[in-house]
Amino acid sequence: MALNYLATGPSNAPVVLLGSALGTTHLLWQAQVDALAGRFRVVAFDHLGHGGSETPPGPYKMADLGGAILELMDHLGVQQASYAGISIGGMVGLWLAQNAPERFKAFALLCAPAVAGGSPQMWTERAELVRTKGTEAVADAAIGRWFLPDFAKASPGLVAAVRHQVVNTPDEGYAACCEAIGAMDLRDGLASIDVPTLLIAADQDESVPADAVRAVADAIPGSQFELIENSAHLINLAHPEHLTTLLAHHLR
Repeated sequence: MALNYLATGPSNAPVVLLGSALGTTHLLWQAQVDALAGRFRVVAFDHLGHGGSETPPGPYKMADLGGAILELMDHLGVQQASYAGISIGGMVGLWLAQNAPERFKAFALLCAPAVAGGSPQMWTERAELVRTKGTEAVADAAIGRWFLPDFAKASPGLVAAVRHQVVNTPDEGYAACCEAIGAMDLRDGLASIDVPTLLIAADQDESVPADAVRAVADAIPGSQFELIENSAHLINLAHPEHLTTLLAHHLR
């Protein structure tokens, strides 16, 4: 199996898949796993090239990342599931909603644009930097965007744990996923999405501005949009209880 995963909760319960941010692992979702596992079979996984998953040579495309998730579902014998993803996990969710809607009951997508911020060249250059100098070269900048200063000061252990995930991500996997983001443009397929979809943004997100997420919500018929205040990119860590409540209400 290409993807590493952790499955928690009753084996006969509805399945929820959790996709993490660039440079992180399934551990990013621990608070939500603990809260949701009483009602759902929660499958938190590492993206291709991340954590304990396989790291084939890049570049990757969103179809590679999404295809690996569909293979995971087949491996687990899961015909239909709900899906929640943050950052690149949310971007892959948009791809799944457009390309395999029959496999999903609902989507909750956090800080997920339909087209990458910055130029494709920026993402190519970031990939080159990581292949040359390793993920350590981008870790501090990522952490700086992902947490508000007050939160980082109050939660140094949590921030250090996330940084540890970034620097331990395989260089090739991180770089190849950067290339997938840089090449992504999912805007044309948004109007075709007919699976119930919740878009969640953070009001102080420097990585994916709230307006970029709102634009996705505006383009998906019948979707819902929620703005989390006093948060940077990693909403599920900054406001775990609020986020878990939103997920529990929307997923099925």
